Amino acid sequence: MSGMRVHDDQVPSVSTAQADPGASVRAPGAGSARRLIRLGTRRSALATTQAQWVAHRLRAAGHEVRLVEVTTFGDTSQAALTTIGGTGVFAGALRAALLEHDIDVAVHSLKDLPVVPQPGLVVAAVPVREDPRDALVARDGLTLGELPPGSTVGTGSPRRSAQLAALGLGLVVQDIRGNVDTRLAAVHSGRYDAVLLARAGLSRLGRLKEATQVLDPIQMLPAPGQGALAVECRADDTATAAAVAPLDDADTRTCVTAERSLLAALEAGCTAPIGALAELCEGVGDLELSLRAFVGTVDGSAQLRRSVVGSPERPERLGRDLARRLLSDGAGQWSTAAPSGAPVHPVPEASRLHPTDDVVDIDDSHHHGQGGGPAPPPADAEAGQASHPEPLATERVS
Repeated sequence: MSGMRVHDDQVPSVSTAQADPGASVRAPGAGSARRLIRLGTRRSALATTQAQWVAHRLRAAGHEVRLVEVTTFGDTSQAALTTIGGTGVFAGALRAALLEHDIDVAVHSLKDLPVVPQPGLVVAAVPVREDPRDALVARDGLTLGELPPGSTVGTGSPRRSAQLAALGLGLVVQDIRGNVDTRLAAVHSGRYDAVLLARAGLSRLGRLKEATQVLDPIQMLPAPGQGALAVECRADDTATAAAVAPLDDADTRTCVTAERSLLAALEAGCTAPIGALAELCEGVGDLELSLRAFVGTVDGSAQLRRSVVGSPERPERLGRDLARRLLSDGAGQWSTAAPSGAPVHPVPEASRLHPTDDVVDIDDSHHHGQGGGPAPPPADAEAGQASHPEPLATERVS
């Protein structure tokens, strides 16, 4: 295949420390006979670790697994993601390898997977999700609230840049590319004062102790699907789909389906300044699905935060409903562009878009336990003291 290297290697054994101690894998049943599965992955340490996590569970179920390394354009280019097609560039080569029968299964970070379905392929499993929050790695053990104004924060994500703007800390955002090691080295060398990464990646690589703060979603909502994996195979390969199916976690799939439905309805790419987090929570008698979202401009000139609560049986509808609310409130008019190195400023009160009259404004103290929707997660010891952005406006979808 042009522009891609595929290498067959036996999957290394995965130590007990790498495996989820609470995970269980069912042995193959009817329709999922033991077989050789060629599992495709990007070449980065994080992607390989994620692939080994899946391979370990498939092997525990009795399948033979071989790891196939696929080099993607997103791995080799150092250009900003917004200039080379967004995070979908990481999935393209893996999907091509699937369709050309060079691999049987591809393991993706779900947040990197385009929301538009790929003809001929199916996401056969969405395993249990890691903590989806963002993490800060800063010099001298500092949190966001402790970084002096003018400090440089590295991120390649317009979503993170936009939400930093809402915190009003006077930080300077610098674009950064590269793997986790490269980004952490930028802080340790003094090139950056801090970098923002997904907590899940640090955890999977065993480097979570290097995080100086884990950000509460009230401060920074994660990318849709962040922390989750997608295990994809050919739609007509029923044997592989049956082998992979036991890895699927129903609760995780429900939550990420709502988040990705929102993203699809907003017609935005994965690098657009959109954050979303769906959570299952206790309702009145039954579980409810809460979905929170952020849309804003990278330069901090405008932002919207909205949430809805509805039935977990209809996650797609919940995502579409919240997207319609955001678009009706003005989200569709904003651009994702912002110059690298631009200072991040607080959102002026006059330029904020506030909820329409039929949506009730809420904050932590008014919302918790009042039956008007799910309470935001409490700030924990990992969260810093940076100021909170505009409160969410919540509605209930029946």
